[in-house]
Amino acid sequence: MSYSRKRPFAEGRPMAEINVTPLVDVILVLLIIFMVTAPMLQMGIDVNLPKVKSQNVEVNEEKVILTIDSAKEIFINKTKIPFTELGDRLEGVYASRMDRDLYMRADRAVPYGFVVQVMAEVRKAGIDKLGMITEPPEEKR
Repeated sequence: MSYSRKRPFAEGRPMAEINVTPLVDVILVLLIIFMVTAPMLQMGIDVNLPKVKSQNVEVNEEKVILTIDSAKEIFINKTKIPFTELGDRLEGVYASRMDRDLYMRADRAVPYGFVVQVMAEVRKAGIDKLGMITEPPEEKR
């Protein structure tokens, strides 16, 4: 009795399996591209924040953020507000809100006196809590 071993595919027929290695390579490259570009997609006002040693504060989407850029322009979230209208706008924003918290970001190039003037307007508008947003210091190696 002779045993003959049959091949599953004949020599001239195409193979029915798909090579997934190139597909995995392309997907990994796309994943790396998205991971690198995703942080760049966050739009906002460019502010050079001072660095301090403290805990990070989690800011929810519903929180109000007051930003002062290096040109002394004031923004409530992403809306530009003239300094003369700041108090009235803040009173309007907080008229129907239960929490009276405000987070403030100020560029390090803004003079301290101007930041204090803005803080005074915030207090006049009746804001209970004012939090300062800063960046953590760079770690020395």
